[in-house]
Amino acid sequence: MSLSPKFRSDLEGLRAVAVLLVVLGHAGVPFAAGGYVGVDVFFVISGFLITSLLLRERAATGRVSIRRFYARRALRLLPAAALVLVTTLLAARLWLPAIRLGELSKDALSAAGYVANLRFALTGTDYLNADAPPSPFQHFWSLAVEEQFYLLWPLLLMLPRRRPVLIGLVATSFAAAVWETGRSAPWAYFGPHTRAWELGAGALIAIFAPGLRATGPTSSGRAGAWLGGAGLAAILGAALWLDGGTAYPGFFALLPVAGTAAVLIGGCRPLAARPLPAVGRLSYGWYLWHWPVLLIAPAALGRDPSVPLGLLLSAAALGLAWVTYHLVENPLRQHPRLRVMPVRALGLGAALSGVVAATAVTIALLPHPVPAGAAIRDLRVAAARATDPYAVITHAVRAGRRTRELPGNLAPTLTTVNADKARVWADGCHVEAPVTVAPDGCVYGDPGAATTVALYGDSHAAQWFPALERLARQHHWRLVSLSKSSCSAADLRLWHDGLKREYTECAAFHASAVARIRALRPALVVIGSSFNYRPVDTRTEETAQWRAAWQRTAASLGGRVALILDTPYFAERIPVCVARQARLKRVNRCGKSASVALRGPLQRAAVTSLTGVTVINPVPWLCTDFCPPIIGNVLAYRDSNHLTTTYAQTVAPLLDAALPRIE
Repeated sequence: MSLSPKFRSDLEGLRAVAVLLVVLGHAGVPFAAGGYVGVDVFFVISGFLITSLLLRERAATGRVSIRRFYARRALRLLPAAALVLVTTLLAARLWLPAIRLGELSKDALSAAGYVANLRFALTGTDYLNADAPPSPFQHFWSLAVEEQFYLLWPLLLMLPRRRPVLIGLVATSFAAAVWETGRSAPWAYFGPHTRAWELGAGALIAIFAPGLRATGPTSSGRAGAWLGGAGLAAILGAALWLDGGTAYPGFFALLPVAGTAAVLIGGCRPLAARPLPAVGRLSYGWYLWHWPVLLIAPAALGRDPSVPLGLLLSAAALGLAWVTYHLVENPLRQHPRLRVMPVRALGLGAALSGVVAATAVTIALLPHPVPAGAAIRDLRVAAARATDPYAVITHAVRAGRRTRELPGNLAPTLTTVNADKARVWADGCHVEAPVTVAPDGCVYGDPGAATTVALYGDSHAAQWFPALERLARQHHWRLVSLSKSSCSAADLRLWHDGLKREYTECAAFHASAVARIRALRPALVVIGSSFNYRPVDTRTEETAQWRAAWQRTAASLGGRVALILDTPYFAERIPVCVARQARLKRVNRCGKSASVALRGPLQRAAVTSLTGVTVINPVPWLCTDFCPPIIGNVLAYRDSNHLTTTYAQTVAPLLDAALPRIE
């Protein structure tokens, strides 16, 4: 007796719709911004089909063979996945910036071990990693979620009173998805606990509608057609309605999940029409290939990404999927010795994972030289020795427009720049989004000094910590640093783009930090802040809101206040861009026009009229009408918008001259 559920061509067509939504969304097609719901569709289909298979096996044999189950999964998933992983690693070695290869190798290892979702959830909560370019292995997160789900699901199906338990687990997972979406966007999106309910929804249909497994849709006639059609409409409507600004998954995921369930139950004859089932058969390979092709091929071709190019590359990825299906997936999946001997199938899977791991480690350990020119005058030494450091640094800023080659004595180097950040991150004195209370301690400089200086703000305050710490030691100040990611020091209700809601944690932290600073009675409070924020209130004129908010903050702190204006933003992480452009000797192309790089014009206008506040403009230390990525021999930015510790320390004399004099 065959253990395979009866073939349903409409489900193959539904797979085609799911993968098309994902691919079009990733290709940048405007109307498909919500194409990520295709993954939800895959989850529900997978839960339905796999559970159907397991229950059919139990009905036929009286038991479920866990070993055979995992052998089937290994044969289905690992050969194509291993091919894509190894090919992507080799392509990344050839065409992506060398400084990314260490992290990309870790991504590939996590994908091979089916823990990619956990890795991307963890890196996604790192604020300083928020502007990192997407990994060509990121799409493996969904495969990891599935495999983590199936570690436990077959065992749960063998419980004697399984139905209440399974319903409870699905409901708990859905509640976790709603709660996590408001707390942590990365964990909500990538977490196994927030996605299990989607696979479970499909599984419950298989459990409660056993006839569906063997005979197809339980609804028939006009009612079934209406139900299936409504389900397909719900899926397509979700893709058109939702976008990157949606707090997802949360309640919104109900729409594609319910739509998929409706198609499973009611059937949908249009989905069985050619060529959808043929595309559905290739959906796994297309899903695997399309994302690395979209990310790496433009670099290999020397082209900027665009929608037309994305569509052409997606079509090429479909061709790769066809080849993979006929030369790799099907031959191995149908191989008689592998099918009847689970140990061999599991051994093949382990061997393929070993090949991926060996390739990833080799890629990570191979030397990755970046072309560099001759050593030039060290800006740090020149500025420290100069009687007029302002002239030395601004001259280097002007010259940065013409810097085409990577200086041979670049500081920090491209391989060490990720570690070149202020120590307040490691010390826990710069806190992330969930924290609502200002940390204790965080005292630097001369802890026993009578004069206290406080540094307060967001990560754009923390980037100035290395300069202020140097000045604190020089002038014997007691320096206290309090900062929080994405949390302006302005007393204003803010919107958080990552959380996709009001940033209430920022308001709570602001109250706590202000109370701590007032208790310190500092001689000077230095505020640093990004100007890249949106107020919650969109009805009141924004400049007036910011002016009033900054004035409230200054008044609440008491004493003298100095506000450092915001620094530039770039289109991508500067070290990654510089590594790529160094090959072509045009690193200055990583710079930006000041009119584009300097964000927040309304905030800049607002702070110029503040009373009782010393406003410090660092822009001449970084830009003319052009903001270069390298100033002298110093790499000025560690990512797309934060200064390196090295450059902050380089301009410490300029900050010292700009600060108000204190006793």
